[in-house]
Amino acid sequence: MNRKELWICILFIEAAFSVTALAQITVSVSPKLAEVVVTTQKQQFRATVTGDPNNLGVTWTVDGVIGGNATVGEISAAGLYTSPAKAGSHVVTAHSIADNTKSGSATIKITDLSGVLTYHNNRSRDGANTREYALSPRTVSQTTFGKRFSCTLDGAAYTQPLWMPHLSIGGTIRNLVFVGTEHDTAYAFDADHIPCLKIWHVNLLDNAHGGTAAETPVPAPDVEPYLVIQPEIGVTGTPVIDPGSKTLYIVSTSEGPTGSFHQRLHALDVTTGAEKFGGPITISASLPGGGYDSSGGTIPFNPKTQLQRSALALANGVVYVAWASYGDRDPYHGWIIGYNARTLVQVAAFTDTSDGQRGGIWMSGGAPAIDANGNLFLATGNGTFDADSNTPPNTDFGDSVLRLSPASNLAVTDWFTPFDQAFLNMNDGDLGSSGVLLLPNEPSAPQHLLVSGSKEGRIYLINRDSLGHFCASCTTKDINVVQTFAASTGFFSTPAFWHNALYFAGSLQGAGHGDKLKRLLFNPATGLFSPSPTSHSAFTFNFPGATPSISSQGSSNGIVWAVDSSHSDPNVDFLPGPAVLFAYDATDLSKKLWDSSQAPNNRDQAGVAVKFMVPTVANGKVYIGTRTELDVYGFRI
Repeated sequence: MNRKELWICILFIEAAFSVTALAQITVSVSPKLAEVVVTTQKQQFRATVTGDPNNLGVTWTVDGVIGGNATVGEISAAGLYTSPAKAGSHVVTAHSIADNTKSGSATIKITDLSGVLTYHNNRSRDGANTREYALSPRTVSQTTFGKRFSCTLDGAAYTQPLWMPHLSIGGTIRNLVFVGTEHDTAYAFDADHIPCLKIWHVNLLDNAHGGTAAETPVPAPDVEPYLVIQPEIGVTGTPVIDPGSKTLYIVSTSEGPTGSFHQRLHALDVTTGAEKFGGPITISASLPGGGYDSSGGTIPFNPKTQLQRSALALANGVVYVAWASYGDRDPYHGWIIGYNARTLVQVAAFTDTSDGQRGGIWMSGGAPAIDANGNLFLATGNGTFDADSNTPPNTDFGDSVLRLSPASNLAVTDWFTPFDQAFLNMNDGDLGSSGVLLLPNEPSAPQHLLVSGSKEGRIYLINRDSLGHFCASCTTKDINVVQTFAASTGFFSTPAFWHNALYFAGSLQGAGHGDKLKRLLFNPATGLFSPSPTSHSAFTFNFPGATPSISSQGSSNGIVWAVDSSHSDPNVDFLPGPAVLFAYDATDLSKKLWDSSQAPNNRDQAGVAVKFMVPTVANGKVYIGTRTELDVYGFRI
């Protein structure tokens, strides 16, 4: 072989080795699926390249645009993605510089959700986040989805977690999640950081938050005859956030010295936990009335016997706080008090049994629903009812759905009471065991509808413009409402509504009285529900059932999220144990997508359950509060 032939052979071999080397290059990108909030949130992507002998690295594109742009989002040479100003979905790709035919990709979902700032997502209490671009029936499975991290709490969290984006904390823009506990504490955590990153934690009973050294959360035996909430009672009702002033409103309950009880409304800066507007305000009130605890013609607010169970509401520039009782321990009434959101001055007060007794506003932790005109809608429990009387006193509304006017000191402007109220009252059959849900406005009359359930398991569909009052001539069924029918064994929850379908998991107290998660279709043409569910879960939700939440991208990709909290501590007939979070296809509840008990080695197990748990869904994650921790679920790829 001459020299020329030798060089040709060498070049051929080098070329062959080069082609082989290039053919072995692979590129992968992590994470495979990510979620961010519009404009302010960044995501770090990492490319792993194998078979690149010179470590030339990668070039990044977004939707095929090198480096991206303001429309699709921008990405740096190091893989740091900055989200655009519009919600949507984009593909981030890393291309090998050594061989541009080799690449790896990931998908990033951008949400423009403004926040979950109040119970069940909004003032209508429909439980729907329709701005969720990451979670879908295709992306939620045991392989792709699971527990991402937990944040330790110093007390049980009966409150629904609240979520707020775009907050500047120490010069860094973060999304935060907020939790209140029965230890009279409030927390703010970074909603995305792994491991858990606590932003602030405040003791609502210290001097800076209006308390004294003698105060503690209320020991449950001091007020709670059945120890339904135990071992201590502090913050029970879900707070509410005003995004304009960046203020979180929350109510604490305490005792100290022994026998002295206090309830306070706090206004906390969402970025620091510091008190605002001169807060907190000690809650006190009195109204005219001749009820069973009347003194000199006045009904006093009793901070010892009034349980602040319902979630707080915010509308009309007013924070509304409602009360019931501790296991029907007398004396108590259903109270609702309004405070100016910027001054904390009391501006309204109402009790639903001023000349009688009881009538607590529980709604299983639900909040008053509020319409576009600022009217409040709520349901009351067992108590005196005489509103149908032609002679005074006729201002008592036990077991009723009420419409209250913000323009006239929360006066009752309309009401509905079931025909069998006396039977319900006698047998602890509260109408007000369920929260109230406002349906979207319909094109034809009746245009404005609401849904409420009862401890009997009945659904009531009611015209908000004419609630129906009391049907004295009815003997088997209320004919003064739009529709009513038996739907479950009992309601201790607030239903969810999405895409003309109602979702709920009812249950009656005790073993063997659970029910499935159900989907009922609403027909806009008739203005009625089909009483027969179109689908239901295979799993039975035992007491107290479940308050579902919905995630979707508009009217598509719907997922129903529900928590089995039957092993709450305490819960008669059920041993304490972990909560179980479920995800179902919203179009067919027989299709379970995932649950937190199915992964091996308890990978996704939640903390010990508490009653009336409500999942919060935001930006590709699901948050639930438990007895010991805040659990955060999201993508694992």
